[in-house]
Amino acid sequence: MRIPRIPLIWLTAAIFALLLSPAHAEQTVLRLATTTSTDNSGLLKYLLPAFEKSSGYQVQVVAVGTGKALRMGQDGDADVLLVHAPPAEEKFMASDYGVNRRYVMYNDFIIVGPKNDPAGIRGTRDARAALEKIAKTRSVFVSRGDDSGTNKKEKVLWKETGINPQGDWYKAAGQGMGKVLLMTDELHGYTLVDRATWLALQSKVGLQIAVQGDEQLFNPYHVIAVNPARYPEVNYTGAMALISWLTSVEGQRLVAQFRVAGQELFVPTAIPAKVAAEGKP
Repeated sequence: MRIPRIPLIWLTAAIFALLLSPAHAEQTVLRLATTTSTDNSGLLKYLLPAFEKSSGYQVQVVAVGTGKALRMGQDGDADVLLVHAPPAEEKFMASDYGVNRRYVMYNDFIIVGPKNDPAGIRGTRDARAALEKIAKTRSVFVSRGDDSGTNKKEKVLWKETGINPQGDWYKAAGQGMGKVLLMTDELHGYTLVDRATWLALQSKVGLQIAVQGDEQLFNPYHVIAVNPARYPEVNYTGAMALISWLTSVEGQRLVAQFRVAGQELFVPTAIPAKVAAEGKP
């Protein structure tokens, strides 16, 4: 039996229909679960258009605390994560929820507080000693209280002081960093904040930097692909495209060039600093 030839125009139309089908369209969408710091600082709005243009992917950003971002990955509700809580990330990886974790950048945490500085900590470097003074003077401290990377760091610092913060002076907000800064300002209190978010939002509050420079306040960020062996439906190809781009010369150069008020917010770490600054191998 002779098999009829399919006209070229019909074949072309069929290919285009396949490419535009919902199944294919979904693969161009990449779900990124990340922290409020990368969103509030403006970093993602700066980086992602360049990635989308070069890759063809459309990135859907869900900005939550690191704890929630990791839970989204654990439930298969995200394709890729950009987070900043190494102990929780390592647990996530050890449970085989994530693969290809890469170090992208870092910044630091700072403690900010009111101008009158009731705890007397402004200008110091020891974060734990500062928290001890805040507790001793019962000065208001506003916690994220949301299992974010910032909240996890705060809990570690309090644990190292041997103090279990509680009482009317300690406020657990259960909110993102932007809202916590506003609340802290209204209550004339102190809070722990990542420097990137602080630089982006400092003009909206009357707070000042009280403590900075402590090694304990180091804040690294990693990107992780959700494990396709656990969740075959995740966009693993897209996740790896973003990971490759963020850790490439181009991605790292853009991280290095991102500034707010003339200050570098994140320091790229995937490639040598000189290469990132110059933008060429």
